[in-house]
Amino acid sequence: MGEAVPSAEEPILAASRISKSFGEVPVLFSVDFDVRAGEVHALIGENGAGKSTLIKILSGLEAPTSGTILLDGQATDLPRNGEAEALGIVVIHQELNLAEHLTVAESIFLGREWTRWGFVRRTDMREEAKRILDGLHVSIDPDARINTLSVADKQMVEIAKAISRDARVLIMDEPTAVLTPAETEYFFAQVQRLKSKGVAIVFISHKLDEVMKLSDRITVLRDGQLIATVETGDLTPDSIAEMMVGRELSNLYPPKQEPDFDAPIVLEVEKLTAPGVRNVSFSLRKGEILGFAGLIGSGRTAVMEAIVGLQGRSGGSVSVRGQPVEFKTVAEALRAGLVYMTKDRKGKGLLLNIGLQPNLTLLTLFRHMRAGFLVESSEVEAMERATRRFDIRARDASVRVGQLSGGNQQKLMLGKAMESDPEIIIIDEPTRGIDVGTKQQIYHIIAALAKEGKSIIVVSSEMQEVIGLAHRVVVMREGRRTGTLEGAEITEGEIMRYAAGLKGDREDDRASA
Repeated sequence: MGEAVPSAEEPILAASRISKSFGEVPVLFSVDFDVRAGEVHALIGENGAGKSTLIKILSGLEAPTSGTILLDGQATDLPRNGEAEALGIVVIHQELNLAEHLTVAESIFLGREWTRWGFVRRTDMREEAKRILDGLHVSIDPDARINTLSVADKQMVEIAKAISRDARVLIMDEPTAVLTPAETEYFFAQVQRLKSKGVAIVFISHKLDEVMKLSDRITVLRDGQLIATVETGDLTPDSIAEMMVGRELSNLYPPKQEPDFDAPIVLEVEKLTAPGVRNVSFSLRKGEILGFAGLIGSGRTAVMEAIVGLQGRSGGSVSVRGQPVEFKTVAEALRAGLVYMTKDRKGKGLLLNIGLQPNLTLLTLFRHMRAGFLVESSEVEAMERATRRFDIRARDASVRVGQLSGGNQQKLMLGKAMESDPEIIIIDEPTRGIDVGTKQQIYHIIAALAKEGKSIIVVSSEMQEVIGLAHRVVVMREGRRTGTLEGAEITEGEIMRYAAGLKGDREDDRASA
């Protein structure tokens, strides 16, 4: 490869007519893509569109079946097993790849430790780590343990690792998925710094508002094919979404049914107090979708975990269908007709290393037992039923759940939850890390369940999601309920006022919603 430095308009890294098949299954069809120095090029598409395969090829983790990779304009075969980092092509994965017990400096240089006469040069590594962090304008102690850092600071350490490897191309896969709005702004500022230094950035995200704000160009993939590469300024979020799914998305949210205010109350929470929660009260009616909004850290998840027995509560009461309950385990809640879908589907919701069917029936094995034995035909019927009802897509039944797209994992979790035929469904972050087409499916599933008479609580950090789905919205701040909104009150501005503490009586939680 030559030593010529690419011009601003000449791509550093490019894929030309790249195709990829796994066995007889094609996943990419003659895709072109490139990224230039000092730009953010967004790569977007539904789950299963081929984004992950393309970035694996661009970073040398997979070889293309056909087509050419060009580095600085010259055809090249990228080295395998992450060794392309030596050429300046670095990937920051959605699941952060840091050793929690190491210090920041040790993590930055892990696997590339500086040595002299067989001894690790810890002082020199620490000073270089500090220099890189100072250059990013972040105040992170190089001696701090990774497990003491916030998620945002861990992302900064990942960026520092990339800089220490002299990254020329930085590929970021859903980097803001678990960041708060403030942390996201902080992260964007660092990306702009990298841009100004000439780093070429590939940005993968399902958050179209972030894509519009951060990127210079956008490439859309659909079903393994290149749909378009367009200057960001020539697009709108709606036009991007329609390119991603191949259809108009004006019906992203289903029409809301008029709430029945005379419907019986199925869940009553009074002055609930638990770790991170204080004096929270609300009620849930039969057939209602109740939204829970608030900034990350406001205590929404803590409320739900205290209700279902994942956290102990120190005060208050919970009643289901008028009967006081105090669940010690999720299984007790399940037997009472209440199911909780965690927001951490990979860590707590699903077993990633086994197949779909065992995951689906794990909570309800008793339904598939006969005379003390598990009846496989009963499990198979349940899997077929869930596959049809929730449109779960997998190559075959033997696929490990970890190989499914995020959207199919979430639909499998919905199927798993509904196997118990619950009356009350709590869904925490129903569409985190999911493409817009699958979001639409899940929204319509939630609305259909409510129409069937199920009572649903939706906890979401996406304000539009809460507005589009919920009949009423409970807003939380710092572990307390600050207000409950209904009808025309449910707007982004109004929710934000209560979430930020600009509105609402801090003692509003004295009365039940």
